[in-house]
Amino acid sequence: MGFRKPKAVPFRSAGELDAMAAAGEIVGAALVAVRAAARVGVSTLDLDEVAETVIREAGAVPSFKGYHGFPGSICTSVNEVVVHGIPSGDVVLADHDLVSIDCGAVYDGWHGDSAWTFGIGDLSTADHELNEATRLSMEAGIAAMVPGGRLTDVSAAIEAGTHAAATKFGRRFGIVAGYGGHGIGREMHMEPFLPNEGKANRGPRLVVGSTLAIEPMLTLGTEDTTELDDGWTVVTDDGTRASHWEHTVAVTENGPRILTVRPS
Repeated sequence: MGFRKPKAVPFRSAGELDAMAAAGEIVGAALVAVRAAARVGVSTLDLDEVAETVIREAGAVPSFKGYHGFPGSICTSVNEVVVHGIPSGDVVLADHDLVSIDCGAVYDGWHGDSAWTFGIGDLSTADHELNEATRLSMEAGIAAMVPGGRLTDVSAAIEAGTHAAATKFGRRFGIVAGYGGHGIGREMHMEPFLPNEGKANRGPRLVVGSTLAIEPMLTLGTEDTTELDDGWTVVTDDGTRASHWEHTVAVTENGPRILTVRPS
């Protein structure tokens, strides 16, 4: 027999969104602490320890640690690594590195998930523009989280944001194939999958309380990637650098609500 697809992206009550925001606030604090600690000579394992300390001292648990066997509390993806980089004492940050930190925490049974990318010291013009393009693409997707929209309206907005950034900076950015955002709530990764490109007006409806992790991943070259033998680390096939930004976002009557706010 057939099964009907859900008519709406899964949604939460106002109280449940507040609970998710509490988890998201811990994630934001961990990201800010990691960035403050990131400098030349620091290993990605050092950064992992910083994040885990912040999360556990807040009474939460790192979502990533042990997830399908992942060994770290954060993903640390440097330069050509797109996502899922494993923290390691052997990966030591150097000047001009482009560093993506993806972090999740579960607090009182609710998940927060967020990522950002930043430079160690000064970035090249190309790396700076790549990173800014990825951030702008995420913001375009967030802006599409409105009642009455549909899932792929967010996808189309992310893609349009990428093309707008390409025009602004006068360079092409690759939209990483096969990866995207996702539903989130009592579990870290839930349906529906959210592509980072595609045609609008498809998929389930966005309703008040619908919650998604929005996470574009762009490169300075190819859309194609390879997963390394460790079963986690994803790298660009052409060795070009990548950027990854993510927020957990909810639809509200008053516009999109970012649930993974970072302390200023």
